[in-house]
Amino acid sequence: MWETIIVNPFTNVLLLIYKLIGGNFGIAIILFTILIRLITHPLMAAQIKSSTKMTEFQQSKQWQDIQKKYKGDKEKLAQEQMNLYKELGISPFASCLPSIIQIPLIFGLYQSIMRALAPTPGQLLIMTRVVYPFFHLAALVPLNSKFLWMNLGQPERVYMFGVGIPLLAIIVALTTYVQSKVTMPASTNPGDQGAQMNKMMALYMPLLLGYFALTFASGLSVYFITGNLIGVAQYALLGKVNWRALIPGYKPDTTALVRNK
Repeated sequence: MWETIIVNPFTNVLLLIYKLIGGNFGIAIILFTILIRLITHPLMAAQIKSSTKMTEFQQSKQWQDIQKKYKGDKEKLAQEQMNLYKELGISPFASCLPSIIQIPLIFGLYQSIMRALAPTPGQLLIMTRVVYPFFHLAALVPLNSKFLWMNLGQPERVYMFGVGIPLLAIIVALTTYVQSKVTMPASTNPGDQGAQMNKMMALYMPLLLGYFALTFASGLSVYFITGNLIGVAQYALLGKVNWRALIPGYKPDTTALVRNK
């Protein structure tokens, strides 16, 4: 099921793009990333809508009254908060959905990159069995795995003075962190579940993707970096990027937001 729905289609789409652009696998990965972002755009739009609802919820008089009423009872406060979520049709974890959905896409893309490059005879045999007939496989093999200074089928390192520096892994972690920070919605109550989940994702996703970039094929890092930059651009076009969130110690003026509500 996994192979049929995810890995095989990914492999064939990558090969098709590779063929159409004249044999540059790095560019094929970048274009494939753009395609994935277009397909998952409705999820991102739903994420933004959910984040907006959450902000409005935190600014509402109804929620503020509940906070005051159950200030000394955290268990009851949490229970009333979840009841109000259900009443208003709000999911506190919806803003994390695109990040969660990205995880199986990451593994599927990694497998499809390795399959398309087919570095061993055994993997080449597997690819001949899963490639769609109209690709004319003989004209594509062997694929060009070189892109800039990288071998896309191997983990990336830049050697300086005999030391291998994982430059792409560093860039992946940084761009993931930047995307998480500048697209994170302001919260009037940093202690609520949605705000806590967003903070955890902003911390752990850069570490997780940075580890993947450090360990797996550099083609995956190209996907990560491209996806992060496109993600920031999508939010910027919608006017949802908060660049001030990158300033150390920055705290949103949520009291002004409440007054303007």
